[in-house]
Order: sequence, then structure tokens, then C-alpha cells
Amino acid sequence: MKHAPVRRMTLFVWVMLVIEFLDELAFGVMEPAWPFIRDELAINYAQIGLLIGLPLFLSNFIEPIFGLLADTRYRRWVMIGGGIVYGLAMLWVANSFTYPMMMLATIVLMPAAGAFVGPAQASLMDHAPERHDQNMARWTFAGSLGVVLGPIMLGVFISQGASWRLPFALVGIAMIAAAVWVWLMPAQPVLKSQAEDSDPERNLRENARLALHALRDKDVIRWLTLLQFSDLMLDVLFSFLALYFVDVVGVSDELAGIAILTWTGVGLIGDFLLIPLLERVPGLTYLRVSVVAELLLYPAFLLVDDLLPKLVILGVIGLFNAGWYSILSGRLYSTLPGQSGVALTVGNVAGLFGSLIRPAIGVVATAIGLQNAMWLVLLGPIALLIGLPRKLPSSEADE
Repeated sequence: MKHAPVRRMTLFVWVMLVIEFLDELAFGVMEPAWPFIRDELAINYAQIGLLIGLPLFLSNFIEPIFGLLADTRYRRWVMIGGGIVYGLAMLWVANSFTYPMMMLATIVLMPAAGAFVGPAQASLMDHAPERHDQNMARWTFAGSLGVVLGPIMLGVFISQGASWRLPFALVGIAMIAAAVWVWLMPAQPVLKSQAEDSDPERNLRENARLALHALRDKDVIRWLTLLQFSDLMLDVLFSFLALYFVDVVGVSDELAGIAILTWTGVGLIGDFLLIPLLERVPGLTYLRVSVVAELLLYPAFLLVDDLLPKLVILGVIGLFNAGWYSILSGRLYSTLPGQSGVALTVGNVAGLFGSLIRPAIGVVATAIGLQNAMWLVLLGPIALLIGLPRKLPSSEADE
């Protein structure tokens, strides 16, 4: 079996990966901060779920426009504007002292994040169309690094007596700096800031037509659906993990931080190992094995009572779900060759349904308890087990 050579990463690739790192650093700071935010703003599970889910839901009405623009000459300016607003919204979150103000800040933050990070991902995919799985693995690793460092960053500031708000402000400033970095980069085709003869420009109306056509493609629908369900075992679980350990397991905020670090740290190792693994093993083969493993591990995690075994199982869960997002996203981009902005747009449309998951879990947790609501996460691997193709594409089967 002949393997493609591993390419050296260019400065452009590094910049795109830094953007993803900062985005997930913001996420990594926010998720373990929920117990502090909950106590300071005096809110319940349903309000937390709404605070996470409503901005996501609303942003999915706005972000499709950015996705369509990402396939025009305006891609670079969408990124720059999105990055600046993203940074300012993080500063707003850091200075929100009431629930309505926090809600307004996150409503602004979510579409701004999509305008900055989405076109960056599309640009990375356009940079090497024949290596979607591999570059998405690098993208996911950069994000995992941010997710790992986020709780550490929050914990360091809290341990020094600082507020949870300060890390939010620092990440916001770094986000603005990254947007300026994109502004200063030389013009190039993947940022749509330099024309390429072999890639004639499409206008907004043509991109909208392509997006509507894509939403009728059964393969596109498959990958979009699986991406939303896979998120149950990824970001959705992460959103409730700190609350689960504090409120259900009954540990301190510090021990909950260790649980978060276990999850993110092992996940980082898994994402790193996935990069060379995908040079040797077809992505769909790996996905099917990992899905079966998660179907066994997650119920064990919820049922075991002792803290140490629970942490060990959590770490193994984080190892096996590495690659879910990168492989499924890579398949979506490969299904829509030359239409990376369209892929972002249809992803936002699917995200309208995915954004309802966290509020639903929050409502269920308020009604019957968080411990019972956490079983809903198991729907993620069940959906993947049912929905993944049974046969490899011919290009992979021949390798």
C-alpha cells in the first residue's frame, strides 16, 4: 500500500490553525466556567442550556450568508470583520454581569465566530483538496490543543484569585490580533483575494443555488446528519461535563477541573495520533471501530460510582472519539468539491437542528435531573452506528 507523503505546513496553514486554536481556546475557557457563571448569575440548567443553544440557533440563520460569501472575492474581508467582532464580543462576555447582557453578548459572539473560523476552515480545505481528512485532522488537533489549554488557563487565573472573566478578555484581545494577522497576509487564491484562471468566480446567487442543490443530495444529508449527532459525544458532552461532576458526582470545582483536563488531555493525544493514523487506515474504518467502543464505554462511565474508574473511563472515551469531527467534516467537503463555502452554508442549515440539543438536555435535566439527562448523549454513537456507510468508497478500498 502506497502512502501519500506528509506535506510540510506552510505559513498560511499555520495561520488558519492558529485561528482554530483560539476559537477552541475560547470554548475551552467557557465550558469549565459554567459552575462559576451559574453561581454568579444565579441561573439553572434550563437557562444555561438556553444561553448556549439560543445563540447557536440564531447564528445558524446568519452564518449561511457568510458561507455563501466565502466562495466569492469577499472571503478575506468576512474573516477579518468576523475576527474583530468575535474579539469584541469576548470582551463583552467578560463584562456581562446580568443574564440578559450575557445572552446578548453570546448572540453577537456566535455568528462572529462563524464568520471568522468557518472561512478559515474552508480556506484550509481549498489549500489541498486531495487531503481533506489529513488537514481536518490537523485542524482538529489545533482545536483540541486550545480546548486543553482553556481549562488550564481558567484554573491558573482562578487559583491566583482572579475572576473567570479575565481569561475571556485575554482571548478576545488575541482574537482581534489574529484578525489583523489575516489582514496583513499577502493576497492568495485560497483567501479569494487573488484570482485563479482555473477557478472562475461565482456570485452570491449562484452559490445559493448550489447550496439548495446540495441540500437535496443524499450523501450531503448523510454527513450533515452524522455531524450533528456526533456532536453529542463531543461538544455537547463537554458543555455539561463540569456541571455533571460538581452536581451529580459531588466533587469540588477543583476536582471537576481535573475531570475536564482528563477529557481534553487524552482527546488531544488522540487527535495527535490520528494525523499519522489516517495516512495508513481509511477514516471510515476507524470511525466504525471507535463508535462500537463508545457504545460500551459511555454507559460504563455513567454507571460506575468510584471517581478514579470514572476518570479513567472518561479518558478512554476522549481517546476513541478523536477524529469524529475531522473525518465527518472531511467527507462533507469531499462530497462538495470546489464548494467549500457551500459546505459551510449547508452545515449552518443543519446546525439549526443541532443547536436545539443543548437547550433540550438543559430542560430535561431541570425536569428529571442531570444524571438522567446525560443518557441522551448515547444517541450520538447510536446514530453513527446506523448511518455510517457499510462499504468504503472505491478510492479507499483500493489503497
